[in-house]
Amino acid sequence: MPNHPDQPTPHRRTRADDRIAELDTSPTALLAQIEALTAERDAALAKADENLVTAQRAAADYANLKRRSEADRERDLDRAREALVTRVVELADDFDLALEHLPPEARDNPWLEGIVAIDRKLRALLEREGVTPIEALGLPFDPNEHEALSHVSGSGAPEGEIVLEIRRGYRLRDRVLRPALVAVSDGSPRLN
Repeated sequence: MPNHPDQPTPHRRTRADDRIAELDTSPTALLAQIEALTAERDAALAKADENLVTAQRAAADYANLKRRSEADRERDLDRAREALVTRVVELADDFDLALEHLPPEARDNPWLEGIVAIDRKLRALLEREGVTPIEALGLPFDPNEHEALSHVSGSGAPEGEIVLEIRRGYRLRDRVLRPALVAVSDGSPRLN
């Protein structure tokens, strides 16, 4: 028989009703839940702090790695640049030898002017790259810039003075690229 509109409908129990009935809303139970949630929150915050420290450490490690990699790359480029400049210096030595041993009859040859122009360009290139010749002749021997191949007697020059430059030395910026090969006076008087 149908319910009358003024009469309450019988309540059918739902799952939500069952869950509500299972809830313990006593102050002791609520305090326990609050403490459990607080502990869970504190553990999550501690884990977040730990993750932040780990991320910061990883970022610092990456920055250090990047800085070291750039420094290594620069060092490798400097080595490669120095090796190339050393080869160009050897080429300059060849030009020096060729021009020093030029036969007298070839001195007026227009072809020689081209060779001399190439030598000037080569010297200008070396200078732009920071390569400068090491002065030697007439200076005191300096083991940091000169390499003595022999001692010369009877030159009349003071002992330790460079009397002959056998091969030109070069400096790359503030560093010796290649020492000058020289002969040094032993200080004995000039032979007549």
